[in-house]
Amino acid sequence: MKTLNNPTRRRALGASAVALGSGAGALMGSPAIAQGVTRLKIQTAVPSSSIYYELMKHFAVRVDKMSNGRLKFEMLPDGAVVAAFEILDAVDKGVVDGGYAWTHYWSGKNTAAGLFSNPAAGGGTGMDQLSHVAWLFQGGGYALYKKFYSDALKLNIEPFMVQPMGPDPLGWFKTPIKSLDDMRKLKYRSPPGLVGEIFKEMGINAVAMPGGEIVPAAQRGVLDAAEWIGPADDMALGFHTVFKHYYLQGLHQSSDVGELLINKTTWNKLTPDLKAIVEDAAMATMTETYTYNVYRNAQALHKLQTEFKVQIHDTPRDIFPAFIKATNTIYDREASKNPVFKEALDSQRSFAKLVVPYWNKINGLYYNLGIDSPNAK
Repeated sequence: MKTLNNPTRRRALGASAVALGSGAGALMGSPAIAQGVTRLKIQTAVPSSSIYYELMKHFAVRVDKMSNGRLKFEMLPDGAVVAAFEILDAVDKGVVDGGYAWTHYWSGKNTAAGLFSNPAAGGGTGMDQLSHVAWLFQGGGYALYKKFYSDALKLNIEPFMVQPMGPDPLGWFKTPIKSLDDMRKLKYRSPPGLVGEIFKEMGINAVAMPGGEIVPAAQRGVLDAAEWIGPADDMALGFHTVFKHYYLQGLHQSSDVGELLINKTTWNKLTPDLKAIVEDAAMATMTETYTYNVYRNAQALHKLQTEFKVQIHDTPRDIFPAFIKATNTIYDREASKNPVFKEALDSQRSFAKLVVPYWNKINGLYYNLGIDSPNAK
């Protein structure tokens, strides 16, 4: 007790703690810790204009308040430290403390990646966004998701699903299309990974690129059509400045869940209560994202039509059966040669067999109500 009450001793201990925290922050892969505050830098795969960047900043504020200022996340826009497709390796190596992107961005490492964030056509099963999230949290999907990073990719990463978005529209076109054959004549930006392979199986000239590069590429004439996320985020990126035809229905990302990746060494240094705060803040962001998508996308679609004179179209119906056929062709092929892919796909199909009949009946009611409503005319 005398040692603790010695003012000189207390000042020395305090100075040592600050110095130790400053040193830890200077080390690659170590969170900056000073005076009891842990600061983590998160490199995102979206520009600062994105509503999903805005939501990640809300996540940071939530963690800050819940931890009483002991844990702070600094969100960085796409390209601030590394390029979007380099985020995973940067987090694994500790170049940044964490990252934000989508699991399918890492499909080049293992094709099963896409099944966790955006299974095409609901994994060929008909699962929509909410039933896919139900698979993650109730159907064993989250355990497979974490196993994917630790066992299949063998990365030093703790992953969290944080932002459910979608279903993503088929996208933006410089000229209208009336059929799949019309779309085959165009150069189209699609998501990376197996979704791109599915479009190619359909005979579509699909290319992948990060969101911030799409509009400049279209302005240069490199792209004839492109998809991104949804009306609000697409408008923020300026899609309407180069495209005037927008097709709302798409199966390529009937679900699309953004993820937060934290370097596992950094994660393991957090106290149990701070870990719980991050986990709860991630779940809160899931809920907030749902509400954002409904309201912000509806607002944006209205503005696109009334102010920017964008023409909204229904997707040509012959695209849907061709897409589902191509999805099952590509997915069955991958399952036959990739046991990680097969395990996740079998889990989704088993879950969907139970859930989809019920959920489609429920959603069908509300769809019909919407069609019959005077406000829908």
